[in-house]
Amino acid sequence: MSYLYLAAAILFEICGTTCMKLSEGFTKTLPSIFIFVFYSISFIFFTIALKKIDISVAYAIWAGLGVALISLIGFIGFNEEMSVLRIMFLTLIIIGVVGLHLSTNIH
Repeated sequence: MSYLYLAAAILFEICGTTCMKLSEGFTKTLPSIFIFVFYSISFIFFTIALKKIDISVAYAIWAGLGVALISLIGFIGFNEEMSVLRIMFLTLIIIGVVGLHLSTNIH
């Protein structure tokens, strides 16, 4: 169940970050308000997830997947560049997150 809370935290973090772009530097009211709403919800779910998941693993998953998914949203939704080099480094982030998660099960 903790990983579902972590997934929700990631989802709301991505929504908040997307709203940062849509707010155009806090010049658009609704996206500006949603930044704080989505980040608040994200931190609530993240805090609940930390009851059962090691903080190092949870934060790596939260940050790593957030970066990867926001990059995808930037490419698809905001026409940002997606070079082979960028894809390679995003893949390394995901490999690192998976590796860190897998290493917690080894004692």
